Amino acid sequence: MKTQTFRIETYLRPGDASHVAHKELSKRWAELAHDHDYYEVFLIEHGQTDHWINGARQRLGRGHLAFVRPSDAHAFRADARQGCRIFNIMFRAETVAHFRARYGPEIAGRFFDHTGPLPDAHDLQDTGLGITLRLLERLMHSPLTLARVEEFLLALINQVLAPADLDSHRMPSWLSQACKALRQPAVFRQGTAGFIAVAGRSHEHLCRSCRTHLGVTPSAHVNQIRASYAAERLVRTQDPIAQIASEVGMDNIGHFYRVFRSHFGTTPRAYRLSHQKDPFERA
Repeated sequence: MKTQTFRIETYLRPGDASHVAHKELSKRWAELAHDHDYYEVFLIEHGQTDHWINGARQRLGRGHLAFVRPSDAHAFRADARQGCRIFNIMFRAETVAHFRARYGPEIAGRFFDHTGPLPDAHDLQDTGLGITLRLLERLMHSPLTLARVEEFLLALINQVLAPADLDSHRMPSWLSQACKALRQPAVFRQGTAGFIAVAGRSHEHLCRSCRTHLGVTPSAHVNQIRASYAAERLVRTQDPIAQIASEVGMDNIGHFYRVFRSHFGTTPRAYRLSHQKDPFERA
């Protein structure tokens, strides 16, 4: 595909060190692919998309996270039936240079410094995806200063990607299967009791294993999944908030609001309203 170059000054407001977009991808290929004069991270939040990248073609789904370099030329085409919703975070080259200068030995050959033909990419699941979505929501509602951008990148690397690298080969198969089963509404509606049931282990054993491999308690992990499911329902439907709270197993609406705010930094109503707007629309 022929390419054009996107420039970060097109997107940044005065004083911003980054730009964050949350949007539905087009179901048609763009006439031209694009490279950049900036770095970016993108995350597939929902659905699937075809991705043309440096001459290769990929099929990407929920949880795919990529660190895109300026020279990477790419284009998207969302699945015709499912569509695709994506987060995209753009950084000035100077921001990445600052990050590299401070943390070079820890990120050498990885993330933005990956030297392969395709960008460094990760498929996030369960807790890692929930944490990343919360980090993105907070970044969207924060001043986009260099300090906030650095905070986001450090949290993404240290809280999500480094633990996944360390634990992917250590997590016991029973816990991995229980985490997959927990993503089903029929299970997470039951709360911690549902998690214990699919794990087939005692509450104490599950607590120790979750803290070791997921870094959270079983209750916190269940609530991460509930909050992510509720967020998707808030965007995809016009169902009453109380109904969505009940669907995730939280009939106490006050408790639901507290859990949702702790994960996304805002109320369910504000979250729904903000995601009905064009992410490129100026305030």
